[in-house]
Amino acid sequence: MALLRAAEAGESALLVAPTGGGKTLAGFLPSLIELTGRPRPGGPGALHTLYVSPLKALAVDIARNLLAPVEELDLPIRIETRTGDTPQNRRARQKEDPPNLLLTTPESLVLLLSQPEAGPFFAGLGAVVVDEIHALAGTKRGDQLALGLSRLGTLAPAARRVGLSATVAHPEPLRAFLSPTGRPDDVRLVQVRGGAAPELSVQLPAGRLPWGGHMGLASAPEIYRQIREARVTIVFVNTRAQAELVFQALWRLNDDNLAIALHHGSLTVEQRRKVEAAMAAGKLRAVVATASLDLGIDWGDVDQVIQVGAPKGVARLLQRVGRANHRMDEPSRAVLVPANRFEVIECAAALEAVRHEELDGDPPRPGGLDVLAQHVLAMACHAPFHPDALYAEVMRAAPYAGLTRRDFDDVLRFVEDGGYALRVYDRFRKLFRDSEGMVHVRDQRVARQLRMNLGTIVESPMLKVRLRGGPVLGEVEEWFVSTLLPGDSFLFAGQTLRFEALDAMTAIVTRGGEGDPRVPTYAGARLPLSTWLAARVREILHEPRKWRLLPAPVQEWLRLQRKRSMLPEKDGLLIETFPRGGRWFLVAYCFEGRLAHQTLGMLVTKRMERAGYGPLGYLATDYVLAAWSAFEPTEVESLFEEDILGEDLEEWMAESSMLRRTFRNIATIAGLIEKNHPGHEKRPRQMTMNADLIYDVLRKHEPDHILLRATRQEAAGGLTDVARIGLLLARARGRIRHMRLDRVSPLAVPALIEEGREWVAGGAEDALLAEAAALVEEVTGGEEIFAETLAAVTEGVRVRAGVVDKPRHSKGRERPRRSRFIRSAPGSVTGA
Repeated sequence: MALLRAAEAGESALLVAPTGGGKTLAGFLPSLIELTGRPRPGGPGALHTLYVSPLKALAVDIARNLLAPVEELDLPIRIETRTGDTPQNRRARQKEDPPNLLLTTPESLVLLLSQPEAGPFFAGLGAVVVDEIHALAGTKRGDQLALGLSRLGTLAPAARRVGLSATVAHPEPLRAFLSPTGRPDDVRLVQVRGGAAPELSVQLPAGRLPWGGHMGLASAPEIYRQIREARVTIVFVNTRAQAELVFQALWRLNDDNLAIALHHGSLTVEQRRKVEAAMAAGKLRAVVATASLDLGIDWGDVDQVIQVGAPKGVARLLQRVGRANHRMDEPSRAVLVPANRFEVIECAAALEAVRHEELDGDPPRPGGLDVLAQHVLAMACHAPFHPDALYAEVMRAAPYAGLTRRDFDDVLRFVEDGGYALRVYDRFRKLFRDSEGMVHVRDQRVARQLRMNLGTIVESPMLKVRLRGGPVLGEVEEWFVSTLLPGDSFLFAGQTLRFEALDAMTAIVTRGGEGDPRVPTYAGARLPLSTWLAARVREILHEPRKWRLLPAPVQEWLRLQRKRSMLPEKDGLLIETFPRGGRWFLVAYCFEGRLAHQTLGMLVTKRMERAGYGPLGYLATDYVLAAWSAFEPTEVESLFEEDILGEDLEEWMAESSMLRRTFRNIATIAGLIEKNHPGHEKRPRQMTMNADLIYDVLRKHEPDHILLRATRQEAAGGLTDVARIGLLLARARGRIRHMRLDRVSPLAVPALIEEGREWVAGGAEDALLAEAAALVEEVTGGEEIFAETLAAVTEGVRVRAGVVDKPRHSKGRERPRRSRFIRSAPGSVTGA
């Protein structure tokens, strides 16, 4: 009723309600009532409500759910979707004869707004519904949507806006995001309390609990048992590589021939849609999925969610838990499966937060200048504009409320001719101004290129994976294929593949393969540990009274740490140094996430080098930073002083390849580098070379170019997580505790057997499996409670080397491959 009252008053509203409470129907209900009372026949002006979703699959699912009651009640309402998967003939027909309710994505919305016909197409718009708004605000896709909403405010000023979400930590920025003025006071907040509390539990492996590793494969038998005892299960994992490994591990145990599917973003659209259809039809017992199924797709038959690996954030956990029992009056049931001892503590922290109904999450950041550049060109393709008018319109988008006129003018100048250093090249001339100061697109070629390259998602260079004589299975990153030799095997799309050859932009493979298969990994795939959850982890470690939340092996692990060294303090920084294998190790318990620790590791090792400690390498996990050196680090407090974020950071950023990589992404979004060109297919390596050449030209001739400013801003504020490092160093000032030990401590063992070592100087790595076994023996002194099996201890080490055990039947023989992405009993869903 609150949304109905807001609609009657012409007000925009943000609805925050528990999963299963009917948010989507509530968002559409005012529109359905209006259209039933005042039908809109076909033709121009028919469009009444625009629904924007982060996922194409979610838009399709909502359309299906809305069509059922509309058709059953014979309402005079037409509902259609428009996404990247919509056929061209339907898109063309929608321009002339739009539906009453159009369900789309941010990218498709901007594509529509760039059309010359956008004015009459949206003129009669009455409402915009933004679903899962928390997943968009604060991202580049959210920036793109906010700019699109601002343009809709110009084309259809009477259209009200509705935002929907179940997990909101900061409602005020989301209200501003929705607002036609960029101010939160213009949006009514509707919060619904209640709903059944989720039923959450933690599942540990039946054997010994691993010290390190993040895949959770030691718990595969327990996961399979949970699947077997439920009707339908979604098994969420944190990375695509983990999805492949968990799927294979479950299949090796699948003596009951349960229908189990695989779903992640690198599989083809056809494969993902087939899994989604099978799930909706009730033909699956389980699906192993990444964030590709995070959001609110309504599969009512899902009765449990299993989260493999620590959730990394409370809001993210609740979003995933909400996929089970998608009804407000029934509790969502979820099982958390930590992969190692630190993850057990993180899971305990997350469960405690859920019990106290506390959410985490960072407020949205300012809008990206690269996204603004793309939007400026899109608006010029729609119609000529005056810079003053467009600047005022952009300022009404909340992410750009603080945009200076200088930055806007510099972005416009860049789109116009590339800027001072690039204006001599005709290819960068895209806009021109007439005698009245109106800005026009130079020609239709520019408009075509824009529409082919719209979007803010820039993936690492990808290559298709195609079965010889068969279909495309999906995509893997180019760097991974470059490491393969003919005959090498790897896991992908739920099966073992043998690499045959590289054909242009495609890796040709066959099924099967000898030896240990590798696992493709993807850049940036790891989820960051939220700041708020990291603080709860530190609190549990520091407070023995909270150890009752932990299982006995973890409690004993912490007691042994307290005996051998000390426990990290809640607001301080514990640093341990100890000798081992002819080297000195430094382990800092920072708990600020892998991304921040990677940057901090680069800065600390530079200081160690200047101090003469001879750093050899470092590694970063979500919980600790570890570095090793030729000589003993003594004055460790000086390595973690706050001024490390000054000249040290600037020097490192100038030398690192990260700025080039960041520039390449920004230049691609801003339109300087084209992903696609009419009639041509660009190789990823060619795009990289072009970006590097332009980067060098700009640094030399125009160091203050708007894209270089955007690159430095994003690198400092986003990719390197400098803000979290600054908070850590400020928190630790005067509270650094240095423990000089004679051997490795219990808490340091997981880090030293982790994956992801970065080597500062040359030299071969140790034999990791042997080292892991020796570390456990060294720290435990053979104590019975820590007598881990080698397989449990070193799970992460084998994955780190890109190797997994060959899938086998439980009795030792090869299990036949029934399907490429769904494995099931005869007669159920199979095939790609």
